[in-house]
Amino acid sequence: MYDKFVRDRITQLRLQKGVSEYQMSYDLGHSRGYIYNISSGKSLPPLTEFFAICEYFGITPAEFFDDKLTNPELIQKAVEGLKTLDDGDILMILNHINRLQRK
Repeated sequence: MYDKFVRDRITQLRLQKGVSEYQMSYDLGHSRGYIYNISSGKSLPPLTEFFAICEYFGITPAEFFDDKLTNPELIQKAVEGLKTLDDGDILMILNHINRLQRK
């Protein structure tokens, strides 16, 4: 059950990032088939590699397992941007979010 979720989530995030299995394997310092083996169900990453995969996508492990976040990297970028704004600007953005959620 969780094995499939991990495989599917890595594939989803990899495709959103626009990288191939080979490129991701290379970027993580592994042989060309490393991510393919995970995606195909032949293996799962050990915990230290799982953390490296999360870091590669720019997300936390909690965000990785949150299936309601379809694009956690984008949410993370938005949160980082919000941290640079003053309270007035944040309130304005919250008003826009509330308005969009009503549609």
